[in-house]
Amino acid sequence: MQIYLDHGATSPARPEVIDLMTEVMRSQWGNPSSLHWWGERSTMAIERARLQVASLLKADPEGIIFTSGGTESDNMALMGIARQYQTPQHMIISSVEHSAVRLPAEYLEQHGWEITRLPVDRKGTVSPQDLERSLRPNTVLVSIITAQNEVGTIQPIEKLGQICRHANVWFHTDAVQAIGKMPIDVKSLPIDLLSLSAHKFYGVQGIGALYIHPLMIKKQALVPLNLGGGQEQGYRSGTQAVAAIAGLGLAAELAEQELISESQRLTKLRDRLHALLADIPELIPTGSPERLPHHLSFYHQYLDGRRLVRELNYAGIAISSGSACSSGAIEPSSILLEMGYSDLEARNSIRLTLGKSTTIEDIEWTALVIHQILSRL
Repeated sequence: MQIYLDHGATSPARPEVIDLMTEVMRSQWGNPSSLHWWGERSTMAIERARLQVASLLKADPEGIIFTSGGTESDNMALMGIARQYQTPQHMIISSVEHSAVRLPAEYLEQHGWEITRLPVDRKGTVSPQDLERSLRPNTVLVSIITAQNEVGTIQPIEKLGQICRHANVWFHTDAVQAIGKMPIDVKSLPIDLLSLSAHKFYGVQGIGALYIHPLMIKKQALVPLNLGGGQEQGYRSGTQAVAAIAGLGLAAELAEQELISESQRLTKLRDRLHALLADIPELIPTGSPERLPHHLSFYHQYLDGRRLVRELNYAGIAISSGSACSSGAIEPSSILLEMGYSDLEARNSIRLTLGKSTTIEDIEWTALVIHQILSRL
């Protein structure tokens, strides 16, 4: 029996997505920049996907820029804003950002920019009051993750974005973990830039998008990182990956159709797993009750998280320790350290993330296996 509970790292591409991408590679393989019939067919596939992604976000289609994934989208947001300025300015991020935001911020800091890292509480939540106090006259961007990838905590994005709007500061959110798991309406939420990645909601790896607010487009507030043929309105030059974009579009459409029902189903399964593990006193939940519907995270009081990952892997169950992008590292989780956990607790963290394939039988078997493993270690 094999059970995959690491959807926070990546999700398997849906069969419908694979079928569509295969058909596109067979029949719509032309260069979208070409003016002939073959190019037009590829352009049609791209623009259909743009509409599908825009619909999922309730966005204007012209604000959807296709990228290679969440990391590129995050870099485009931070570095694209920074490139406007001849002299360094001030940016604000949270202390629990994904490395795709954290490292560009560090790079800018090394080049004279002032970076404020907002602290979080024990649940991993940013305080809107801390954001308000941290704004300066030269603050040009605030970037706060929608839902933290290691502990699943959902940030108060609406309140944070409203503060930025009132201060006339651009607001970016890394929504990679949240898209397809919770509703996000960029027309009602005060979001100027939003990053997403297809492989977190059953598209394929290597394709994503950056949403850009119409006002930012009008003001030309974002400087492109790639210069070349001017594709994607000049924001992301390079011949588009037509099949992958088409797959992203279909994944977005299906995610929108199933968003409410699947979120409810995953919440029930997540809560059931939490209940089945509640009688293990050494397994301590981390994060907030305001969390993603498919996400559970813990630390073990004595057992290294990577050891538990390996033991479950031997039993045919996939989970993770920390985030997938850092799971090979031996350092403790920087996210848990920022949340106030000790070095030992941060080393002993695990994450279980459910998905479309997860059943109640999977949940009950996983809980049984975890009990058995911990009883002998």
